[in-house]
Amino acid sequence: MKIAIAGHPTYGGSGVVAAELGMALADRGHEIHFVSYQAPFRMDPLHPRVTFHEVEVTSYPLFKYPPYALALSTKLLTVVREFGVETIHAHYAIPHSIAAYLAQEMCRDCGVKSVTTLHGTDITLVGSDPSFFEITKFAMEKSDAVTAVSRYLADATRDRFELERTVDVIPNFIDPVEYSPLHRSTDLRRRFATDEEVLLCHISNFRPVKRIPDVVEVFSRVAAKRPARLLMIGSGPEVMLAQAQACKLGIADRITWLGSIDQVAEPLACADLFLLPSDGESFGLAALEAMASGVPCIATAAGGVPEVIDSGRTGLLCAVGDTEAMASGALDILESRAGYQEMSEAARTVAIERFALDKVVGQYERLYENLVCRETSG
Repeated sequence: MKIAIAGHPTYGGSGVVAAELGMALADRGHEIHFVSYQAPFRMDPLHPRVTFHEVEVTSYPLFKYPPYALALSTKLLTVVREFGVETIHAHYAIPHSIAAYLAQEMCRDCGVKSVTTLHGTDITLVGSDPSFFEITKFAMEKSDAVTAVSRYLADATRDRFELERTVDVIPNFIDPVEYSPLHRSTDLRRRFATDEEVLLCHISNFRPVKRIPDVVEVFSRVAAKRPARLLMIGSGPEVMLAQAQACKLGIADRITWLGSIDQVAEPLACADLFLLPSDGESFGLAALEAMASGVPCIATAAGGVPEVIDSGRTGLLCAVGDTEAMASGALDILESRAGYQEMSEAARTVAIERFALDKVVGQYERLYENLVCRETSG
């Protein structure tokens, strides 16, 4: 099939999933066209079945804010006509799904179908804003198919927007080869912690919803009981706040700040525990990547996270803000070598059985095929 993928190219769950889905589809023989203002950072531009189409927005003095959605719509239309694209897959509702709809309307004779995948904040934050509520609802109603990355997000979307249409659940996924305990490197781990220290890890975009101060607080409580280090991967508005908190608690010298990096699999595999104390997660992709790496997760029972982590088996779920319970649970998990190994192996097993790339990408393939076949039979 020929598929155009429109999404955010930057760091973050939706951008990662869109890029990796496109690459996986290309590996399975499909022709993939990424359409955005810059190339997704996890896209391989040398893949023979992958093409990137840059959306250029004219900076005309009349416009205070460049009309990116309109430029995206026009570029999608061009790609559909020139390459015979059969399906436009929009990741993140606004502006991508509305751009897909406009491209369809401008090329009704093309028969191109549209799929919108919801990732979380496009519904819970952006879409719920009064300025975007009606157009977000409209875009979902006009999409030929709508998917969400968790049951939690699908239910929240239907309730919040009073949708009567179906929202299919297709979860996020991982490549069990890319994320694996086999990537654990003793030499790399010793850059972050000694052999006698436990290594905790957090990866995110460091927005307030991630509750970065709770990460530091949990680590401080663990470090007070046993030798420990913390690895922080990512960047965002809460970094300086967390660093100041670490200095205040006297643990700044025990934390390594890596910033945003393209490849997280190797440092992640070096960790002993992963911390995710968020206010809410539509899915919890970072936790899944940790599980696939054999790293148990300490997280909050918020949003779609309970659909990923089996509390007591692959990690631990606590109430939002309960840093004492998170730290206590972390210490309990680390106490028994045999118990830890069992949880680590269970985390890896669950990640592969439920969320392996091949299984989930196949669900998207069947969705595309059903849409195209429905058009052909009609």
